[in-house]
Amino acid sequence: MAKFRISDPSALLEVARDGDRVALARLLSLVERGGDGSRSVAELAFKTVDQAYTVGVTGAPGAGKSTLTDHLITLGREQGLDGPDQLAVLAIDPSSPYSGGAILGDRVRMQSHALDDGVFIRSMATRGHLGGLAVAVPDAVRLLSAVGIPLVLIETVGVGQQEVEVAAATDTTIVVVNPGWGDAVQANKAGLLEIADLFVINKADRPGARETRRDLDLMLDLTDLGTWRPEILETVASTGEGVEELWAAIGRHRRQLIEGGTLDEQRRRRLTREFHQILMARLEHDIDRLLAADRFAGITGAMAAGELDPYEAADRLLSGMVPDPDGPTPDS
Repeated sequence: MAKFRISDPSALLEVARDGDRVALARLLSLVERGGDGSRSVAELAFKTVDQAYTVGVTGAPGAGKSTLTDHLITLGREQGLDGPDQLAVLAIDPSSPYSGGAILGDRVRMQSHALDDGVFIRSMATRGHLGGLAVAVPDAVRLLSAVGIPLVLIETVGVGQQEVEVAAATDTTIVVVNPGWGDAVQANKAGLLEIADLFVINKADRPGARETRRDLDLMLDLTDLGTWRPEILETVASTGEGVEELWAAIGRHRRQLIEGGTLDEQRRRRLTREFHQILMARLEHDIDRLLAADRFAGITGAMAAGELDPYEAADRLLSGMVPDPDGPTPDS
């Protein structure tokens, strides 16, 4: 039982690599919480050479994503990427306004896998991570890779900007829609067409499935696509119909990325975006800190009085962050 009292991230990681799920859960909590603990875990996990293959599942609430993901877990365990293997699921939930934790409880919706030691399911929320979910999720995936998990499914709750950013940070991104969705314009605005590698028309036994497929095909015809045209598949997640075909399509997309040599390039681009997000989060944090300082308290009043325009005010504020190397420091 002593191992459950371990608090050092490096020691926890060694225990987690031996298959201890409690240690892994504690490390993921550190990632979500932010601060020095998260930084330590990120540094340790970043040294991992083998990266887990990630599959994102996103779409409007009620589209049937969790039921679909539940079937994908079964197929992932039975077939894996290159044979049966373990996998993890990150269910991205809204943050509770009270605890900051995930509140939808996707683990409850996936109870059939609760006793499977080869499946690790975690509901994940923003909490205190600098940069939010767009940075916390890649850190979590690297941690899961570091403990030897080769496949990670990432399910998002909705199609807001945050969810789209998270879903886009995966190797294969699945966008789930329903027949008669009637929201093609909103999907376009949300950027779903740009991030989708596979479209799934779930609840395809309902009226309107054919029209939905037609609408998707027309939108794809008008979109500047690369070497891969997103496949459109039909499923009925409540019965499992079409899920085998979806799993096969995930495999086809993965092979196309690997054989075309674009998987590594795609991951490098994502890492550059992640670096940019971390920089922006750090700068925003520093700006908030500077605005709270007494010596900048008069800036807003000076703008309101017409003595200072917003651009000059920004220059003065930023000069406090990055002193002119050829001039005096702001405190001189």
